[in-house]
Amino acid sequence: MHNPKGIISSKENTLLKRIRQLQQVGSKGQKARHEHQLAVMDGIHLLQVWQGDPRLESIVITQGALANAEIAHIIHTHCEQCPEAEILLVDEVLWPSISELECAPQIMGLVRLEPLKNTSKNLLGDTIVLDAVQDAGNVGTILRTALACHFYQIVCTVGTAHIWSPKVIRAAMGAHRYLTFYEAQSVDEVTSNIEAPLLATAMTAKRSLYSMQALLQKPVAWVFGNEGQGVSPELSQQATSIRVPQNPKLESLNVASTAAVCLYETLRVRGQFNT
Repeated sequence: MHNPKGIISSKENTLLKRIRQLQQVGSKGQKARHEHQLAVMDGIHLLQVWQGDPRLESIVITQGALANAEIAHIIHTHCEQCPEAEILLVDEVLWPSISELECAPQIMGLVRLEPLKNTSKNLLGDTIVLDAVQDAGNVGTILRTALACHFYQIVCTVGTAHIWSPKVIRAAMGAHRYLTFYEAQSVDEVTSNIEAPLLATAMTAKRSLYSMQALLQKPVAWVFGNEGQGVSPELSQQATSIRVPQNPKLESLNVASTAAVCLYETLRVRGQFNT
C-alpha cells in the first residue's frame, strides 16, 4: 500500500476546497466537475465498485478508517492494480466538511472524467436517451436499471440532471463505471446520430409495450422524458410512441419506474434473464 504523505489538517487545503466544489449541486457543481474533469465517489460501496479502475486517481480517507478491514482491502487492491493512485489522509475533524454521509466509513475517491463525448459518429446498438430528466434520483435509478438490463450507452439532452452529480452517483450505485455517456445533446444530434429506432413512452400511445416483441428483439433506443412534460414534441415526432398499460385511475408512472418496466420487458423478450 502507498504511504500517505502526511495528514491534511486545514479546512482551507486546496484538495478539500476542490472536493467541496465538486460536491456542489446545480450549475456550480457541474461547472467545477467539467473544469477539473473530476467527480467524487463518496462511500465504501462506490469505492468497492471502482477499485482497480485507473480512472480512480485518488483515495481520500481518515487515519481511523485504515483500521477498517474493508477499506484496507480496497486500498491494497487498488494500489496493486493502479500503482499511480494517491492515498490521501484527512484529519477526522474535517471529514464532515467534505462528506454528507453520516456514521459511515470515512472513504471517498476522485475519479478522472473523460472529455465530453458527442454523437458525431453514428451510435450503434442499444441506447437510452434521457430527454430533460431533471430529478437526480430518477436519473441515477435509470442508470442502475440500464446496467442491469445490458444498456450501456446513455445519451442526455440539454436539461437532464448532470450525470456526475453526487445525487445521481449515489442513486446509480456504481453503474457509472460501466456506462458510456453523451451529455448535453441537442434533439437534432439524437435523431441524426442514433442508428437504432427511437421508442418513446407516451400515455396516449396506441401501441402497447407488450405488442412490441418483434421490434424489441433488435437494438433499440428507449427515450424517457421530463417528469412533468414527458418526451419533447420534437423527439416524439421522430420516435415510435409506446404505452405502458396501467390502471386508468393513475395519471402516470414515475419516469424511473417506466424505464424499469420497458427495459426489463426488452430483456425478457430477448431471453436474457439468465445472463
